[in-house]
Amino acid sequence: MVKIRKMAENLKRSEINDLLPYAAWLVALLATAGSLFFSEVMDLPPCILCWYQRIAIYPLIVIIGVGIVMRDARWKYYALPLALVGLAISVYHNLLYYHIIPESISPCKEGVSCTTVQIEWFGFITIPLMGLMSFVVVSAIMFFYKPSPAEQL
Repeated sequence: MVKIRKMAENLKRSEINDLLPYAAWLVALLATAGSLFFSEVMDLPPCILCWYQRIAIYPLIVIIGVGIVMRDARWKYYALPLALVGLAISVYHNLLYYHIIPESISPCKEGVSCTTVQIEWFGFITIPLMGLMSFVVVSAIMFFYKPSPAEQL
């Protein structure tokens, strides 16, 4: 009975692990669609740090997607540097936005300020926070993903 239970637990972990690349791809896709919706439909211009985050998140759709289609376990090694750079920029952006670090060291000298309040849903959900959560989730998925033996060939 214990063996059967362990086999069932391993199967569940394996199934969840197999879905992780799809989850990372979906988060990157939603982040991209959201950023384009805010700028193109709602006419909310992105700041410089938002542009840098877009540079990091947009290619993840292609990199992760190709990794899924080709069943290439190395996708996470190609995507992780972009996700971590985007995460670092997003952390910096949120520190600026919430005035934890002074705006005087902000790269946003022209155009929209990096601390401009454009959206604040429920009193705390902001565009910088949504970007941060996207990079946190994608990065976490990559850290937890373990390729199956078939993908490691």
